[in-house]
Amino acid sequence: MSEQIEAIATTAARLIVEDGMEWGPAKRQALTDLDLPSRTPLPDNLIIEDAVRAHISIFCPDTQRQAMVTLLKAATAAMRAMSAHQPYLTGAVWRGLATAQSDIYIQLFCDDAKMAEIDLINQGVPYETTEITGFRGEPVVALTTLQRVGSWTWPTAIHWVLYDADDLRGALKPGKGRRDGMADRGDLKAVERLLAEFETEEGT
Repeated sequence: MSEQIEAIATTAARLIVEDGMEWGPAKRQALTDLDLPSRTPLPDNLIIEDAVRAHISIFCPDTQRQAMVTLLKAATAAMRAMSAHQPYLTGAVWRGLATAQSDIYIQLFCDDAKMAEIDLINQGVPYETTEITGFRGEPVVALTTLQRVGSWTWPTAIHWVLYDADDLRGALKPGKGRRDGMADRGDLKAVERLLAEFETEEGT
C-alpha cells in the first residue's frame, strides 16, 4: 500500500468513526483534508474497513462496542417487525464497525415492494422515499425512517432498501475480495448471533 493511499484511508476512517460519515463521502472529504487532487485514486472499501477497525481499536473500543449493542438491538427489532419481507442487515452495523452516529441499513427482498410500504404504514412508522445506488450499481428505492434507540437522545436513521425477491440469488456469497469469507449481508439469525457476540464482549 502506498503512503498516499494509507493516508487517505486513515483520514477517511477518522471521518467515518468520529463524524459518522458514509464511506464514499469520507473518502472524497479525505482528499480535501489532505489537499489532494479530486482525481486522486481512492482506497477500496476493504482498505477502508481495515483502517476503520484500527481507528476503533486505538481510540474508542469500549464506546464503539456499546454503540454496536444498541444498534444491533434496534436492527433485530426492526427486522422482526418486517420479517415478512426477507430482511437482511448490511453496512457498518453488519460489519461490526458502526458507531453512535451510524445509520442502519436493512435490505428487503420482497415479493411485492408495495407491501413493505403498506406494512410500515400499518405499523404507524412514517418514512421518506429516496433513491440510492444498489449493491449491483443500479438505482433502488429506499424507505428511510427515524427512531430513538436505546437511551440516545438523537434519532437514528433506518434505511429499508427494496429489492425483488429474485435479487437474493447469489447475494449471500462472500463479498468480493474478502479474505474472511463474510457475506455483505446477514439475516435475522446471523444478526442475533452477532449481537450475542458483542454483548459477551461488553460483559467481559
